[in-house]
Amino acid sequence: MHKEQNSFRQIMKATSLFGGVQVFQIIIQVIRSKFVAVLLGPAGMGITGLLTSTIGVIAGLTNLGLGISAVKDIAAANNTVNETRIATVSIVLQRLVWITGTLGMITTLVLSPWLSKLTFGNSEYTIAFVWISITLLLNQLSTGQLVLLQGMRKLQYLAKANLYGSVLGLIITIPLYYKLGVAGIVPGIIVTSVLSLALSWFFAKKIKIKPLRVSKVRTIAESKIMLTMGFLIGLNGVISLGESYIVRIFISNHGGVADVGLYNAGFVIINTYVGLVFTAMGTDYYPRLSAVSNSNELCKEAINQQAEIALLILAPILIAFLVFAKWAIILLYSSQFAAVNAMIYWATLGMFFKATSWAIAFVFLAKSSRKLFFWSEFAATVYVLVLNLLGYYYWGLTGLGLSFFFAYLIYLIQVYVLAKVKFDFDFNRSFMKIFILQFILALCSFLAVKFLKQTYPYIIGTVLLLISSWYSYIELDKRIGIKELVNSFVKKANK
Repeated sequence: MHKEQNSFRQIMKATSLFGGVQVFQIIIQVIRSKFVAVLLGPAGMGITGLLTSTIGVIAGLTNLGLGISAVKDIAAANNTVNETRIATVSIVLQRLVWITGTLGMITTLVLSPWLSKLTFGNSEYTIAFVWISITLLLNQLSTGQLVLLQGMRKLQYLAKANLYGSVLGLIITIPLYYKLGVAGIVPGIIVTSVLSLALSWFFAKKIKIKPLRVSKVRTIAESKIMLTMGFLIGLNGVISLGESYIVRIFISNHGGVADVGLYNAGFVIINTYVGLVFTAMGTDYYPRLSAVSNSNELCKEAINQQAEIALLILAPILIAFLVFAKWAIILLYSSQFAAVNAMIYWATLGMFFKATSWAIAFVFLAKSSRKLFFWSEFAATVYVLVLNLLGYYYWGLTGLGLSFFFAYLIYLIQVYVLAKVKFDFDFNRSFMKIFILQFILALCSFLAVKFLKQTYPYIIGTVLLLISSWYSYIELDKRIGIKELVNSFVKKANK
């Protein structure tokens, strides 16, 4: 039990660490957006968004998914405790980020006139794209350092690199915007990339890697593994972007631009404010699962542990969203966005399926099941697209919430069956108990909000929220010893 408790505590420690970083980065993002809106106006915000999103698409096409695929290789090497193996994989990774980063930079340089015309309808921003092309190299080099920190499980260094980068980026870009106005956008993007690289390099250098010469033949052999998986990850990302684009165009053509804005706002709430829990957990979970990928039994244990913690943390948050979604929308946006209420209700309920399927789906990456991963994600993208189009066509914005709910239900069944057949995976009783009870509480909250009037949904929902929170506390205490940790902290504070 002591070993199991340590595993659960490691999950909670990483989630708390990166959850805090995510919250802080969201706050910084809100502050930056406010300053950009005031100093640059709507036009400046539009230019910034178009430049960064265009560069993001090129990066997605040229970075070959190394930011995800290489984590598995670094983690597996680190688990061997073999300095030569760790050095080999690390050196190959650094060579690959130089190659892919240079590819992204050259692609942007060559296509800069075309990118300006495609993005802005004229050639005025050709020079802007020429200048920010350097950021594709800088960002990819930074990714290589961050992957090393994540794969080696140096989580505090990784958190500091991300956090300090966000803070310094904010401090430096605001004066640029104030002094130069719109002309400060491109320097701001470049300076932010330079800072990110400097910080990631500073913390990555704290890891002592054995000096080693790796031959070209060995580099090519090691690269094939990373790049094959990375290419499929990148390709799935591009396909997913295409699905999202088609849905937005469909909504715009059938319902108008206003509905596109409402759709975006609703899913920003779900994917950003709730989804930050997944980002926080995944930072530690993926390398941890990769480290035990050779054992189906250990993978099963890790997946169940992660799924349990995910639901125990998320369930009270999701129930709170269900009960108070109306006020959350008004607080974050305005009463004009009330039309997304029903969509958010269904999507929030669907997050239970997303949380569970998320924990399972990592096993395909951890075990380097490239074809299985690609076709699983491709199939999911296809039925997500179909469900989104049908949902919006027949039921409008509410239909998009319904499509989210049913898409992740189907996806959960899909990844569960694949993992069971391929890797002998199964849920344990402990997880099933947590899932069923918390989902029932959420479903009751959903029904109360949908069918009751006046103050009754809030009264009943608050009671259900308290029950869910208390249950999560009891179960978390069993796994990580919350009382023991609190008592230990109090004793240290009193010394």
